[in-house]
Amino acid sequence: MTTPFIRRATPGDTDAVLRILRQTYEATWKPELTPDAVARFERSGHTRRYVDERLCAMYVAESGGEVAGLIDWDKDFIDALHVSPDHQRHGIGSKLLQQAEAAIAAAGHAQVRLETDTFNHAARSFYLRHGYAETGFYPDEEWHSGFTTVQMTKKL
Repeated sequence: MTTPFIRRATPGDTDAVLRILRQTYEATWKPELTPDAVARFERSGHTRRYVDERLCAMYVAESGGEVAGLIDWDKDFIDALHVSPDHQRHGIGSKLLQQAEAAIAAAGHAQVRLETDTFNHAARSFYLRHGYAETGFYPDEEWHSGFTTVQMTKKL
């Protein structure tokens, strides 16, 4: 596996970012959702709107000549970290997380925060390995999924 190259996303990355978000949704969240929640989410157009609004703030990881992952943050909060299933467990998520943490620290923040879901054991383990602590649990009110959200925090 080649070392990932991290760079700011460009409009030319739109299809790759949408592909990665679709892949991680189908592999991680969709199997956990009820059929009604799946239908509601897939009708919403949320993913496309999110990419249209945030793409130029995202960073992507290239590996082997293709976009393999992405990260998006605002102030001290990581909104998204996704790695294509074909590229997981090769250090890409760690490199993206390091990029965000360094930028958040450079902006003067003393901590970084993010959210995941209690069922997402792989993500929780990943963040715990990278020094995050689980600091709160609350019902998912953004997606109305029935999931429990986990807030995770790391001091910088």
